Amino acid sequence: MAATTIDYEQAGELKFGQVGIANLRVRTLDAARLAAEMAERVQRAPKLFARAAVVLDFGGLSRCPDAAEVRALLDALRGAGVLPVALAYGTSAIEELSKDVGLPLLAKFRASYEREGEADPAPAPRKAVAEAAPVPAPAAAPAARTEPGLMHVHPVRSGQQVYAQDRDLTVCATVGAGAEVIADGSIHIYGALRGRALAGAGGLATARIFCREFHAELVAVAGHYKVLEEIPKELLGKAVQIWLEHDKLRIEQLD
Repeated sequence: MAATTIDYEQAGELKFGQVGIANLRVRTLDAARLAAEMAERVQRAPKLFARAAVVLDFGGLSRCPDAAEVRALLDALRGAGVLPVALAYGTSAIEELSKDVGLPLLAKFRASYEREGEADPAPAPRKAVAEAAPVPAPAAAPAARTEPGLMHVHPVRSGQQVYAQDRDLTVCATVGAGAEVIADGSIHIYGALRGRALAGAGGLATARIFCREFHAELVAVAGHYKVLEEIPKELLGKAVQIWLEHDKLRIEQLD
């Protein structure tokens, strides 16, 4: 009898971006399998994933899907309980695909891909300079100013969001259930974390989350996340730190 091969790799890798919208990087065009995975996430954490906005990213595929395949995937994901709202920009073919299926492109991805695809500008022609004429030294560029971390001293209540762009975030109060704190750097919470905390939102894998009392609905570093149901019960209510190690989210109690 032939041996059965079990594929343990997920069909789609789900990450959270800097505005809390989930980015679904599609690894296989198996609509039924992707829908089943998403339905399981919705069932496990309905407060987080039910009717969640999802951006589809086809950059992990060897070819661009056609419109019929994408429409089938969109229907399957909607049936699983989430709402595909856009495509992640990647190529001109993806841009045409977005028009065919009636979904917008995510501007953040558009800008980054266009920068990568730009050719180096041709050098400007050099002007003739007399041998005796001194060449002035270029003016020194002003030193780059770094923004200090964002300090938030009030409680973050349900439905509120605090975002620290290009810096760390310090919250000197409680982050309530249904609230969200996001930082491109690290997050420090000197109170209870009952909502969501997303550090390294711009992709900084060395970012960390620290909190004094841990009850989080969701925590994420550079898009890698865990929901409350996946967190060991012995860590609840404790002071913890959260970081990324070899693409795995680690949570450890602080002394």
